[in-house]
Amino acid sequence: MAVGFVGIGAMGEPMARCLLRGGYRVFACAHRNRERLERILAEGAVEAGTPAEVATHSSAVITCVPDAPQVEEAIFGPHGLLAGAATPLSFIDMSTISPLATRGIARRLIERGHRFIDAPVSGGPVRAAQGNLTIMVGAQAKDFKALVPILKTMGTPTHVGPVGMGETVKLTNQILIANIMLANAEALSFARKSGADSETVRAVLATATGANYLLEEWLPKTWFANDFAGGFALDLLRKDLSAALEAARAMNLPMPASAFAYQLYTAQSAKGDGADDYSAVAKLYDQFV
Repeated sequence: MAVGFVGIGAMGEPMARCLLRGGYRVFACAHRNRERLERILAEGAVEAGTPAEVATHSSAVITCVPDAPQVEEAIFGPHGLLAGAATPLSFIDMSTISPLATRGIARRLIERGHRFIDAPVSGGPVRAAQGNLTIMVGAQAKDFKALVPILKTMGTPTHVGPVGMGETVKLTNQILIANIMLANAEALSFARKSGADSETVRAVLATATGANYLLEEWLPKTWFANDFAGGFALDLLRKDLSAALEAARAMNLPMPASAFAYQLYTAQSAKGDGADDYSAVAKLYDQFV
């Protein structure tokens, strides 16, 4: 079976590699980074000039791009996937975007006779390379069943509800990590300002009710090491928070903590850290410690 892939980025490259390992023939086109595309071409992927050409050769197509406008362009643009879809296709959007945008895209594709599921992921490039991503899938039951073999090459897919619910669950995760990161930075800054040893505090908290994955696994590699390169870009988290706040407004749901978090991440992005790991938001506290 041929699978098309649009969005060979930091996540898309290892995800496409997993598809190749799973025995699928992969057709891909460049999105932003030609170097990443060249690597998977060397491993057996086939290059297509445009998303339309990707669709021409594929039975299922995956989009994994930064935000809703890029998904729209990849699918509905003049040279988008839909332009090359001579027969009904299965569309799998693995981007993280607003559930509102997702449902609109799905409606337009389904009206044209295509299948659509949203399947955003969590786990980062390391787990993507291992084929061990958490995949949250919004789909009709029959569509999930049909496409789950493709998803299983990249991780563990869970059917969480109808179209749009995959994005909802993913944004729930993003709300949590955005706020937990800030809580960690503020609490540890409090401890340091008081004269406590950060490593001792972290070791104690690992056995206390404040234990969390970011404190135990993420911050030692980033903030504590003063190394914010790579990881999950702060501006991508800002984008996700914006999508979550948009969906919350449509539901008349107040989210004051997340709205404030968005402002703090925006402030750090304005200082030039938007491409760095989102733990760079902890620098806001460094000036006071």
